[in-house]
This record gives sequence, C-alpha cells and structure tokens, in this order.
Amino acid sequence: MFARRDKPSIPVRIWRFLFPPGGLRRAYTYIWYRAKRISASPHKIALGFACGAFTSFTPFIGFHFIIAAIIAWVLRGSILASALGTSVGNPLTFPFIWWATYNLGGLMLGYEHRGEIHIELPHGIGLLLFTDPAEFWHQFWGVMGPIIVPMTVGAIPLGILCGVITYVLTKPAIERYQERRRQTLARRITRQEAAE
Repeated sequence: MFARRDKPSIPVRIWRFLFPPGGLRRAYTYIWYRAKRISASPHKIALGFACGAFTSFTPFIGFHFIIAAIIAWVLRGSILASALGTSVGNPLTFPFIWWATYNLGGLMLGYEHRGEIHIELPHGIGLLLFTDPAEFWHQFWGVMGPIIVPMTVGAIPLGILCGVITYVLTKPAIERYQERRRQTLARRITRQEAAE
C-alpha cells in the first residue's frame, strides 16, 4: 500500500546513497540526531561511534558496517552507533583517507611516497571470476595486494587516532544531550502531576 510506484533503479539508489538528495550536511545532521537518541550510556554510544570512525579508515569498503559492528561488540560499545560512525568515510573524505593510509602504510613498510595511485587490472579479469576463480584472485591480488596491504597498515594508527578524537568529542555532547532530555522529561512529569 505504501510502496513507491516508480521504484528507483540500482544505479540511482547507489547515487542517492553516496550523494543524498538533501545534501551531505542534512544527512550528517540526521545521523548525529540518531546517534544522540540511542538508548545506551554516553560511553557505549561514543565508543560505538568511534569504532565506526576507525573502520572508515580501512580499505574494505562494503564491509565497514560488519567490521565496525564486530569491533563494537568486542569492546562492548553500541552496535547501532558503530554503523552511524562509519559515515566518517564518505565520498568527500575517502580520497584523503585512502591517500593518507596508503602513504603512511607505505612509509611504515618502506614503500615509496605516491601522490597518485594507478590501478590497472588485466583485460578480461572479470570473466575469470566465473571461469577460473583461483586465477582471478591470483591476478586480482597481484594488482591490488601492493595497494591494500599498505592501506591496511596505515589505517590502523590513523583509524585509532580518528576513533580517539571521535570518542573525546562525542561522549560529552551525548552526556549533555541526555541530561537536557532527562530535565525536560522531569519538568513535563512535574507539570502533569501539578495539573492533576
């Protein structure tokens, strides 16, 4: 009954996810309000959000929600807040994150500094996924391995730094919000009791 008549195609849905129609600022405002309204302690919410922020620095796009949820579960943070925290990685920040993680990881591993990263997969590699999966992964890793490994190594210190900063900024803001909310509810209850 409430389904859309003109269901958007998959490319349109992906585009709207990457670039929300209302703008990224509106999307982030919504995420912030959702994070504040999670029914958990400020520590758990901030910790979960920090786990999501940390995960955004890893090169494993498509698995950020899962990785963030696992880390939040292990650290006893809010899993919902961890999903919201992955929004730190977005189309505006990913180019900087990837450049920084690759070059820091390369520095740690002894690779050379690069201003740009060029990826050239062998011609016809897509067909190998269906005809010879082992060869596909061999060729894919041969091209992507030297990029993914330094990005993963560089993601750890940068992700931890971002997670700590996120936690330090988020926890007091959520504490203030929850305290104001408690006071508002207490005033409402007092007015109701006085009216009765």
